[in-house]
Amino acid sequence: MPAQGDDQIEFDFVADFPLVVQRHQGQITSDAGLLPVRQFDQKWKFTERLAACLTDLLPGRGQSLLSMVRQRVFGIIAGYEDCNDHDDLRDEPVFKLIAGRLPDDKPLASQPTLSRFENGVLPGELLKLVEFTIQTGVERLVDRNKGTMPGSLTLDLDATDDPTHGDQQLSLFHGYYDQYQYYPLIISEPTSRHVFLAQLRHGTAHASLGADDDLMKVVNALRSARRDVAVHVRGDSGFGLPVMYDVCEQNSLTYTLGFSSNPRLKKLTEGLMARAVEQFKQTGEKARLFECFQYKCDSWICFRTVIAKAECHAGGTNLRFVVTNLPEVKTPEDGQRIYDDYIQRGESEHRMNELKNGLSAGRLSCHRFMPNFFRLILHTASCNLLNALRDHPDLPPLLQRGQPQTWRASLIKVAATIVTTTRRIVVRLAGQWPWWHLYQSVARRAIGFTPAAFSVSS
Repeated sequence: MPAQGDDQIEFDFVADFPLVVQRHQGQITSDAGLLPVRQFDQKWKFTERLAACLTDLLPGRGQSLLSMVRQRVFGIIAGYEDCNDHDDLRDEPVFKLIAGRLPDDKPLASQPTLSRFENGVLPGELLKLVEFTIQTGVERLVDRNKGTMPGSLTLDLDATDDPTHGDQQLSLFHGYYDQYQYYPLIISEPTSRHVFLAQLRHGTAHASLGADDDLMKVVNALRSARRDVAVHVRGDSGFGLPVMYDVCEQNSLTYTLGFSSNPRLKKLTEGLMARAVEQFKQTGEKARLFECFQYKCDSWICFRTVIAKAECHAGGTNLRFVVTNLPEVKTPEDGQRIYDDYIQRGESEHRMNELKNGLSAGRLSCHRFMPNFFRLILHTASCNLLNALRDHPDLPPLLQRGQPQTWRASLIKVAATIVTTTRRIVVRLAGQWPWWHLYQSVARRAIGFTPAAFSVSS
């Protein structure tokens, strides 16, 4: 029968041979796929510059800021999103290599040390980290455009609920989501998939709270790189407010923002919906009709263009509106073209899915608000590092499109033995591992990466 002891486990399902499982006391890792990610980070100096935004308030603790930043960023990528996880990773050889140490060097930071590190963040440092996140987004656009800023781009604004599970500062009850939560604002760019800004906000914030100022932080950084860049702004109806129209119009930004329905709009579009219902009755296929018109709320200073979409299908009817200041919007065809571009913001909603589900950005469990903001930035940095690495046509489509979970299953979670000699460190992967070709492609991407010019945040 199967036996189990302190040092080994024995199974009996292999005929005539006992199967013994033992712990190997040498240098073995389960996360060897982090090494090419770390090589990419080295070329971009990403975590180095992120750590430069911070001030070491406890220099005598024996752990450098850079080492702890790398522990947290690469831990999040590998699925170790909690500081508690690092108590079991202190002697992990790959994490030591990532942190700049040899496998036999002293242990890495423990959970209490990492927690003190996160709780020591200062308001000015958070501002520098926000600027760093924006600046690296500019670099990503320059990289994708062969060394220059593109002439036009889109920024997507969205708010996402972040449930809290304790007595966290500014965790408040939100009636719509029926939970205690934070309510972060996310600004991302769809082609690079870079999260330009992740702003932590209290739990009952309106979706648009601070969005005007945060949007202009990003826009000003983009215009510093290219003065004439044309920026289009997209957001759902939570951002369809006069404050957002005004900031866009005053700063020469175009926008397409969702707009909540009201009785007056429904009255104006009764005919459009009636035609959609009639078309569905006649064809049995989904009818989708559009209309453009000038509209002015009492709180608006001027008329603006509203696009209505009336849809009828087997599941019922659907009436939606957006407001835009794009020029030459007159025909139903214009309206459909603009609305179809607006709904492409769903691509940027994937960033929130990756942050929250793939990289566990909801683990904001510190008591104080500022450390939780810092944690959100660390999770965002992990997301942006992975996005930058996977954004290359020579990578297999599985990795280009892959969520963080896919990267872990296909690349990061690979066992290896690590041998340190007097001349080199050798990492040996299993010869039968099926994803070696993926590892090779990511390694080529990391080694061959030549980043755009960057400047250290100050």
